[in-house]
Amino acid sequence: MSEAARLTRGTIRGHLVGQTTPMIIGVAAIMSVGLIDAYFIGQLGAKELAAVSFIFPITIAISSLGVGVMVGINSVISRALGAADRDRAERLANFGAVFALAAGVVMGLTLYLLLDPLFRLMQAPDDLLPLIREYMRPYALGMPVLLLQMGLNGVLRGQGEARKTSYVSITYSVANWILDPIFITGALGFAGFGIAGAAYATIVGFGVAILVALWLIKRASLQIHPTLIRKCNVTESSVAILRVAGPAAFSNAINPIGLAVLTALLASQGEAAVAGFGAAGRLQSFAVVPLLALSGSIGAIVGQNWGANRPDRSRRAMYWSALFSLAYGLATAVVLFFTGDWFAQFFTEDPAVIEEFSRYLAISVWGYAGFGVLIVANGALNAVDKSGLALMQSFARVFLVMLPLGWLLRDDWGAEAIYAAELLANVAGGALAAFVVWKALATKKGHIGEAQTIT
Repeated sequence: MSEAARLTRGTIRGHLVGQTTPMIIGVAAIMSVGLIDAYFIGQLGAKELAAVSFIFPITIAISSLGVGVMVGINSVISRALGAADRDRAERLANFGAVFALAAGVVMGLTLYLLLDPLFRLMQAPDDLLPLIREYMRPYALGMPVLLLQMGLNGVLRGQGEARKTSYVSITYSVANWILDPIFITGALGFAGFGIAGAAYATIVGFGVAILVALWLIKRASLQIHPTLIRKCNVTESSVAILRVAGPAAFSNAINPIGLAVLTALLASQGEAAVAGFGAAGRLQSFAVVPLLALSGSIGAIVGQNWGANRPDRSRRAMYWSALFSLAYGLATAVVLFFTGDWFAQFFTEDPAVIEEFSRYLAISVWGYAGFGVLIVANGALNAVDKSGLALMQSFARVFLVMLPLGWLLRDDWGAEAIYAAELLANVAGGALAAFVVWKALATKKGHIGEAQTIT
């Protein structure tokens, strides 16, 4: 067993708490950027807020592709460490960083070239397209910076360095907090860039985060030495990362793609419905931060123990994670159900937008528990090289439940059909995920010993 594979020793619950707690802080910091963006953009006017409601699912979908690359790097590194092959893990870490940067270049250019067709497909009104372009053009050109930062985070996550990962996320967020009011609305005598300022703040924030990540990696077990890339089998390393990253990227992107389609369906219900749905979605993203953090932290725990032939510990990690997802999801639903109106007033003073904001939360929150089980199960499946199963259940949730129901019920129920479709998709997706991940993790018996007595 590799000394670097420290998650194969000690209690599973202890590792879950130790890995997830700093990630909660890091993910919360990242999600807070969306809230702060929405707040300052909301000061520009209702049209800008509606434009961001179209932009939000696309940026999340694109970021999710980057998360897939990060998950792929995390998965191959954690399993190599669990198998006591530190040299291979370090080669994969270096190759993964370069791979992420190259993926960012390709994704950024593709997004830039397809901006107008993409948002016309989403039914974005003509009067909002200039605002959408203002934000999306610099964002697309900044994609290499975004992907490199995620790749470096994957290197840290695979080693179980959750605390260092959270420092990177906090750095990015603090830079955004400082730059948003300056770049968006203007401050200190500077006029601001309007809606484009949010994109500029994001790019600069990721650039600063890259510098911090490189500094922290120097203090971790695996190092970044570009010369090691020459020792990599490019084809083998690419296949190893892509086998997880490809399905994981699409699995992560499916939800925001579904939200983009729901936004297009909501466009027929009026600008207030779109604005309320988009703003409430940002609050919702912040509310499920602990679930997102857990889905990120479980990968290293499950991956290292799977690589070390201790699948019983991998199963135990999933068991405790599912219980937490159910308890937290239901508790959060109760809180937001009764406070929707209060939160809505932070984003807008428009009564119609506030009404839609509150209506969406009143329905959708009851699916948080199921959503939590789904994303945590996906994290576990990606870690054990079963990302195809994660993709399958994410696809089923969105394309077999959420979108068909939203489409079929929209004429009779209006906007509430969209909200109810998301709720039912989360409940059904969570139930399916619980069944699939338990069957998948039961396929490996492992050896009997110390690990089976550790909780």
